[in-house]
Amino acid sequence: MKLSPFITSWKEKARRLKTQLYVLYLAVRDSRTPWYVRAFIVVIIAYALSPVDLIPDFIPVLGYLDDLVLVPAGIYLAVKMVPREVLDEYREKAVSGQVAGKSGWIAASIIILIWLLLLYLIIRAIWL
Repeated sequence: MKLSPFITSWKEKARRLKTQLYVLYLAVRDSRTPWYVRAFIVVIIAYALSPVDLIPDFIPVLGYLDDLVLVPAGIYLAVKMVPREVLDEYREKAVSGQVAGKSGWIAASIIILIWLLLLYLIIRAIWL
């Protein structure tokens, strides 16, 4: 079954976005990346992977607008902030598939721990 050009275009854009997120993840671990860029990238990656949004998805139109605008805009800004040599090196590795490992599990574990900590603090604040 042949996919329409519209769907193919969106799949390609989603694949590139995923690659960019992975490149940024790798750039965070590089000592050549400034600390403030690392902090910004961590926030963007956490927001992109997090099930919690600024505007909940059940709100018509606005719910998905933050995902369609904030994440790509944050990735664009982060890519502009990362030193060019770092970005080129990791982009090449990510596209060629040279980098593999448990990075996905580590990132997911960190995000889950952060949300569990926030949930604990909220419950503690309500009950005290």
